[in-house]
Amino acid sequence: MANFTVTIARGFGSGGRTIGRMLAERLNIRFYDREIMELASEQSGISLDLFHKADEAGKVALFKRYDRSFGKEIIPPDRGEFTSDDNLFNFQSKVIKEIAQKESAVIVGRCADHILQGEKNVLRIFIYSSMDFCIDKVVELYGLSRKEAEKKIEKIDRARSTYYRYYTGSDWDNARNYDLCLNTEELGFERCVDIIEHYINVLYKNN
Repeated sequence: MANFTVTIARGFGSGGRTIGRMLAERLNIRFYDREIMELASEQSGISLDLFHKADEAGKVALFKRYDRSFGKEIIPPDRGEFTSDDNLFNFQSKVIKEIAQKESAVIVGRCADHILQGEKNVLRIFIYSSMDFCIDKVVELYGLSRKEAEKKIEKIDRARSTYYRYYTGSDWDNARNYDLCLNTEELGFERCVDIIEHYINVLYKNN
């Protein structure tokens, strides 16, 4: 089987990260989430704290327009924009493309589905669920009240949507961006992993 990449975008509380880890473990391939920022920090020499601050759950400057070169034009260290949010995104894009070229992997978030647009053997997944289901999970994980959990979900999903639109020009929850959209409330985590694994086997087993 040829190398392949599974990208996972997810609503907060839907279990997308958990499904990504389960899938990577089952297929015995690498799982990347915040590890992308760590690798980008190592490559660039830029503080990991700056990558965390510019992460997808953070804020982006909506009054600007991002030049969608996706890592092709990394700004050199002698320019003031070297540590800008856009250049941090470029470094992460570079890392994501390098991972896709060298190994099979599961990559969560960070617009990986769009960054790898046009690349071979990329399966794009969107994981979602009802608000009630997500609230239950967030209450369980963080010990919040249901009202607090709902506010947290709305805040993080809004930030992810804004981040995605800024860097891709597309809507984060548009089904046309993905090959599979899976509802964890209806399917459960294990069955979601089963479906993705089956899809991978159908697409890539003869490659």
